[in-house]
Amino acid sequence: CVWIRISDDGPGIPPENLDRIFDPGFTTKGVGVGTGMGLAIAYQIVKEHNGHIHVQSQPGKGTTFTIELSVNGIQST
Repeated sequence: CVWIRISDDGPGIPPENLDRIFDPGFTTKGVGVGTGMGLAIAYQIVKEHNGHIHVQSQPGKGTTFTIELSVNGIQST
């Protein structure tokens, strides 16, 4: 397995939003700011590669996304 972790020290994601952040169109930004598709697209790409993406967040401390991808069956060239 290959794990990729992406972290920030931003405001974090409120617990009530964690179950929806990968939903297409979900956003907490105002009208006209973004499309709410970024995390949904990332989730779909990871899923299409038989991987998993997880999120851990603490309000006021930041967020970490962990992407887990299998390397089975991949041949080096």
